[in-house]
Amino acid sequence: MKIEFNPSAVASATWREYAIRFLLGGLVTAGAGLIARKFGPVIGGLFMAFPAIFPAAATLIEEQDERAGSSTKSGEHRAQVDVGADAAGAAAGSIGLLAFAAIVWRILPTYSPSFTLVVATLGWFGLSFLGWILIDRFWR
Repeated sequence: MKIEFNPSAVASATWREYAIRFLLGGLVTAGAGLIARKFGPVIGGLFMAFPAIFPAAATLIEEQDERAGSSTKSGEHRAQVDVGADAAGAAAGSIGLLAFAAIVWRILPTYSPSFTLVVATLGWFGLSFLGWILIDRFWR
């Protein structure tokens, strides 16, 4: 699947879809905050790594694709392919998140927070992009 920027996709989303994403993302974030308050930041950080928007996005992608295909077999297949691609992107992003966390953990004691944030963000982006390329090349 080719990675592309499609601004018209933003316009085609409904307010209901944005509300679902916002609600689920907020609930996961609030839950991680409560866990961090009860068990400490290390345990809370594990839960912050949960891809909060992915479950809502996967459900909405499937719903949109099936609606576009009028619930035919082709619409169901398209939904499976698109949700699978979204899951692959989430996996690549999770690999990048691991790099982000490792970079912050390793260099924050030595360097300023702003420098650390820049380096960690670049590491996240680079490893996420590399992960996507590898997933695209070897698992499709």
